Amino acid sequence: MSLRINDIAPDFTAETTDGEISFHEWLGDSYGIIFSHPKDFTPVCTTEFGAVARLAEEWEKRGTKVVGVSVDSADDHRKWKRDIETFAGCPANFAIIDDTSLKVAKLYDMLPAEAYLPDGRTANDSATVRTVYIIGPDKKVRLMMTYPMSVGRNFAEILRALDAVQATDGVPIATPADWRPGEDVIAALSLTDEQAEAKFGKVDRKLPYLRFVAQPQR
Repeated sequence: MSLRINDIAPDFTAETTDGEISFHEWLGDSYGIIFSHPKDFTPVCTTEFGAVARLAEEWEKRGTKVVGVSVDSADDHRKWKRDIETFAGCPANFAIIDDTSLKVAKLYDMLPAEAYLPDGRTANDSATVRTVYIIGPDKKVRLMMTYPMSVGRNFAEILRALDAVQATDGVPIATPADWRPGEDVIAALSLTDEQAEAKFGKVDRKLPYLRFVAQPQR
């Protein structure tokens, strides 16, 4: 069964660069983001983890814990972190999971069940381990993005998506295309015009089913 949005994110225990973690316990009441990578010491992934490191204050502001996954050893991850920090120009203060067993990659449906790592492998052997998962405090998968190896991830979009997930969490609204924090949002179809106005204030009715309201304050 494929992992889908609103599924409970699979729990696991794994060794990381910061020691052993039990994922659900480690996440606690925070939002979480898993960044997965096919191999250490690869160029695109190094730039991506550099971006994760530079955004440390942004993750903290959003109450979000970040963790990396790469199908190499924790020792290799620690060596790779030195390269990441050199490129980023700042500390890489996040854990990277040792997934040499492919346990996490398979739990999160990144690889076929029969996948293995051949001797002398290249990143192509685990190329599908290129997914971002946003996970809520309720441990449910809220969003997934998968990239090919040739395309570096857009971290402005990952932050925007995290903001949208948090803005709509438990509130009867949705965000429109290209939405940014502070912009108007869409009232849920479960609300009548009168209910939407009572809850959010002025309703801008573009179409019978498309009604904009001011983003509610949390």
